[in-house]
Amino acid sequence: MRIVFDKIGQSPKPFDLEVNGVALQGVLIKSGYHRVRLEGELKGATEVACDRCGELYQYDMSDSLRFTLSDEVIETEDDLDIIEFIDGVIDLEFIVQSEISSIKNSYHNCKSCEDDTEEFEKEF
Repeated sequence: MRIVFDKIGQSPKPFDLEVNGVALQGVLIKSGYHRVRLEGELKGATEVACDRCGELYQYDMSDSLRFTLSDEVIETEDDLDIIEFIDGVIDLEFIVQSEISSIKNSYHNCKSCEDDTEEFEKEF
């Protein structure tokens, strides 16, 4: 789902989309001349691999997302949750895919490995 940056006004613009079994619901609100605030909920499941045993399992996610979106380059250290869409088009599918990739690249343990206290690396 792509939304032109200039089409977002002061009143909340709701959105709802699903990408690869993960849904993002929320609103976009203009918060400045070159800024839009995204407030939403990310819900769904994605397949991840256990970093200990390698088994694939479904990881359930339910996260709140709060981002500032901009149509220009912003250099600030005050707000590190800024996503820049220089072409003036907000790509919500890109945001969902980025969040899924971030979760997949995190460290995961399956249920059977969560309580495993055996040493991970063994010397032979």
